[in-house]
Amino acid sequence: MEISRLYALRGPNLWGRRTALEAVVRCDAATYRGDVAAGLRERVCRRFPGISLLEPAHRQGIPVMVHAFERAALGLQMEAGCPVVFSHAVETLEAGVYQVVVEYGEEAVGRLAVELSQALCRAAADDAVFDLLGAVARLKGLNEEIRLGPSTRAIVDAATARGIPFHRLTDGSLVQLGWGCRQRRIQAAETGATGAVAEAIAQDKELTRTLLRAAGLPVPEGRPVESARDAWKAACEIGGTVVVKPRDSGQGRGVGVDLVGRQEVEAAYAIAAEVSDDVLVERCVPGHDHRMLVVGNRLIAAARRDPPGVTGNGMHSIRELVEGINSDPRRGEDHASALTRVHFDDIALRYLTAQGLTPESILPAGARVLLRSNANLSTGGTATDVTDQVHPELAACVETAAQMVGLDVCGVDVVCASVAEPPGESGATIIEVNAAPGLRMHLQPAYGRARAVGEAIVASMFDAGDNGRIPVVAVSGTNGKTTTTRLIASILGQDGRRVGMTSTDGVYIDGRRIDTGDCSGPKSARKVLLHPDVEAAVLETARGGLLREGLGFDRCQVAVMTNIGMGDHLGLAHIHTAEALSAVKRIIVQNVTPGTGVAVLNADDPLVARMAEHCPGSIIYFSLRSDNPVIATHRARHGRTLHLEGQAMIATGPGGEYRLPLNRVPVTQEGAIAFQIENAMAAAGAGWGLGLGWKTIQAGLGAFAGDVRTTPGRFNLFTHRGATLIADYGHNTDAIRALVRAIDGMPAKRRSVVISGAGDRRDEDIRQQTRILGDAFDEVVLYQDRCQRGRMDGEVLGLLRQGLANASRARDIKEIRGEFMAIDAAFASLKAGELCLILVDQVEEALGYIAKRIFAG
Repeated sequence: MEISRLYALRGPNLWGRRTALEAVVRCDAATYRGDVAAGLRERVCRRFPGISLLEPAHRQGIPVMVHAFERAALGLQMEAGCPVVFSHAVETLEAGVYQVVVEYGEEAVGRLAVELSQALCRAAADDAVFDLLGAVARLKGLNEEIRLGPSTRAIVDAATARGIPFHRLTDGSLVQLGWGCRQRRIQAAETGATGAVAEAIAQDKELTRTLLRAAGLPVPEGRPVESARDAWKAACEIGGTVVVKPRDSGQGRGVGVDLVGRQEVEAAYAIAAEVSDDVLVERCVPGHDHRMLVVGNRLIAAARRDPPGVTGNGMHSIRELVEGINSDPRRGEDHASALTRVHFDDIALRYLTAQGLTPESILPAGARVLLRSNANLSTGGTATDVTDQVHPELAACVETAAQMVGLDVCGVDVVCASVAEPPGESGATIIEVNAAPGLRMHLQPAYGRARAVGEAIVASMFDAGDNGRIPVVAVSGTNGKTTTTRLIASILGQDGRRVGMTSTDGVYIDGRRIDTGDCSGPKSARKVLLHPDVEAAVLETARGGLLREGLGFDRCQVAVMTNIGMGDHLGLAHIHTAEALSAVKRIIVQNVTPGTGVAVLNADDPLVARMAEHCPGSIIYFSLRSDNPVIATHRARHGRTLHLEGQAMIATGPGGEYRLPLNRVPVTQEGAIAFQIENAMAAAGAGWGLGLGWKTIQAGLGAFAGDVRTTPGRFNLFTHRGATLIADYGHNTDAIRALVRAIDGMPAKRRSVVISGAGDRRDEDIRQQTRILGDAFDEVVLYQDRCQRGRMDGEVLGLLRQGLANASRARDIKEIRGEFMAIDAAFASLKAGELCLILVDQVEEALGYIAKRIFAG
C-alpha cells in the first residue's frame, strides 16, 4: 500500500464541513482476499485492540488493508484524546486506487496519525512489532504541544458559538476573530485592544503599586532592592514576614513568600535575581490568595487559589502522598489540563526543609503540609470559585485597579481573609495586576462553578448581534467566473464598499492588485478575509482549490454558480463526469449561511438548477429564456428570478418587477453577447441576494466597461486596419461554443482563429475544441504554448489537428510553435473587413503584445 498524494482539507469540502486529510492510496486488492485478508485483519486487531473494523459486506469493495489504514488513522487520534469522529474510504475508477478521508483536529496531529497508521498496517502485513502505546503517546504529546491553550480555546469557542469565524494566525495562540474590517485579534487572554503601555505597566510591579496607591487602593508596603544585603535591610524596615519577588515576572516564578530570617530572605533574593535583574521586597499580607478577573472594567470571575499540599495518614511518605494527588486524571504537565502535576523542584524541597521535613517523611494522620508558599496553578495549586461571594466594595477596588493600569482584560491578585467582607474589614490587599491572565482557574476550578469568561471577553470585543462577518460572495462554475466576479465587485463598489476580490488574474483590494497569478483558491480567499480594509469580499472559487484544500471560509452570504455544461478539467483528480464536477462546484452552494444565505443559479443548466436542493438558504434563478420551466415554477412559488425579455433583463420577486435595459450594461455589447448577458444576470442576482437596491445594481453593471482593463482575456475587442480582432481566454468546449455563437452575428468577409490546447485536458476534449472551430472559421492557426502540462512535444498540436479532420469550413490550417509567433501569423494575413479570434494562453503578455502590434500599425 502506497500513498501517492495527501491533501489537507482545511475548510468545507467535498466530504463535508470537517477539516480532514485526503489520501490517494494505491493497493493491490487481490493481495488481500480470503484467508490473507482474514489474517491481516486479525494481526491489525492484535496490534490495535481498540480499532473498529467493518466486515467485508459493509466495506463496499474496500480491501482490508485500505480499510485498516483509514480506521487506524482515525482511531489513533481518538486514543490520543483528539475530538475526531469521521473517516471514509471510496474506490476510484482507476483499478487499485482509493481515496481515504480522515478527520483531524490539528493538521500536524492528523498527518502523524496517517504516518503511524501506515506503520501499523506494514507491521501487520509483515507480522512485525508495532508500539501502540508509543504511537498514542507521540500523538498525545504533539496534540498538547500545538493545540490552542485553555484560555485561547475558551475565547475561540465562545466566538464560534456566536457565529464569529476564526483563523489561527500562528502555531501559537495568535488568533483572528471575524473577517476584514470587522476582525479582532487575540493572543491567549490578550485582545487587540490591550495597549502596549498598559501591558508594560502591569509587568512593572513597582510602577503598578505606585499607581494603585495613588488611586487610594490597598497595596503592600515595600521597595525595590539591589542586593541580598539590601533585601534583608528592606525586610528589617518593613518588619514581620516579607515577600521577595522579581519586579517583572509571571506565573509565580522566583517568588518567595512568608520569609522571616536573614538566611531565608537572602536565599529568596538569589532565586528572584535569576528570573529578573530587578527584585522587590514587600510586606507579606496574611490571608488567602485570590485571582479576580476583570473584563471591560467589570469583575467577571473570582477564584481562591490554594498552594499544593498533602494531608498525612500515618503510613505513607510525602512523596507517596504527592504521587497520590498526581494520579488525579485532571492533573497534567501543561496548562491544557484542569490541574498541574506537583513536582519536587528546588523550591518545594527548600520549603519542606524549612519545616524540618523531606519527601520521605511520614506525616501523622490528619497533619497538613504545604509544598510551597505560592498558590499558582502552574505549580500545582488548586482553585475554588468564589465569584458569587465577592463584596461589592472589593469588586469596585479591583475594577479600579484594572482601570488604573489600563488593561481591558486584567487579572488582579488580592490577598484577604474573606472576599465576602469589605476591604477595610478583611484586610484585602492588591499584590499584583496581570496582563494576559490565565483563565484556567475560572474555566475548570477544582471546586465550585465554572464561569463563562470566554463569553465575557468576546462580548467586550463584539457588540451584541455582531458576528464579525463581512458580506462574502463565492463565484464558481465552468465559464464566466472571472467576469461575474468583477461585475459583482463593481456593484459593491457602487454601494461604497471597499471590496476584496480574488480571481484567476490576481487578488485585488479596493481596486489595487496586491497579488498576481491564478488566485482563485482558498489561500487567496484567506488573504482577502485577513485584510483589515475589506468591507465585502467577492471570491472566485475554482475546482482545483476546492479539491486540494476545500473552501477558504466557513460560510458565504451568496453563492453564484454560472454553469457546468459539459464540464472542464475532466479526468483530473478522479473527477471524470460533469455530474462529479457539479458535486465539487456545489460546495459553495451547500455552505451559504443557513436561512439567510442565497444561491444564484443558472436555470438553463440542469446540473446547476439541481443544486437548489442542496442549498440551506434561498434561491435566485436566472435564465436567457422567459419560458424556462424552472423559472416559471420558481416564480409561481413567489421565488426571485431574472430572465431575458427582448433587450432587457427582468427581475421578478415578491417586491415586484424591475427592468434592466441591456444597452445600459456595456459588457453585453448592447445584448449581442449572450454569455455576457448570463454573467450580468448572475452578478445582478448576487447584488439582489446581498440586499442592494436596483439603482445600485444597475449603476455597478453600467460602470463596468468590459474592456482589456476590467476583463482581460474575456471577449476583448480590437480594430486593426479595418479588421476586427477578439482576444479571449476560452479554454474549453463550452467556452468555445459560446464564443462562436457570439461572433455568428458579427459581419466578416473571412474568419480566422488562433488556438492552442491545455495538455492536462482529455484527448477528446482537445479534439472537440478544433472540431467546433473548424466548422466556424476559414483559417485555423494552431500553436504550441509554453507549458504542455505533462504532454510530449507536439502531442497537443496533433490532437488539435485531428479535431479538424472533418471540418466543414476550415481550409487553411497552419502549425506554429509559440503564442506570439502565432499572433504574428494572424496579423500578417488579416485584411480589412475580416475577423480574427485569438484564444490567448498567457493572458496579460498576449494582450500586451496584441496592443503593441495594433499601435505599431
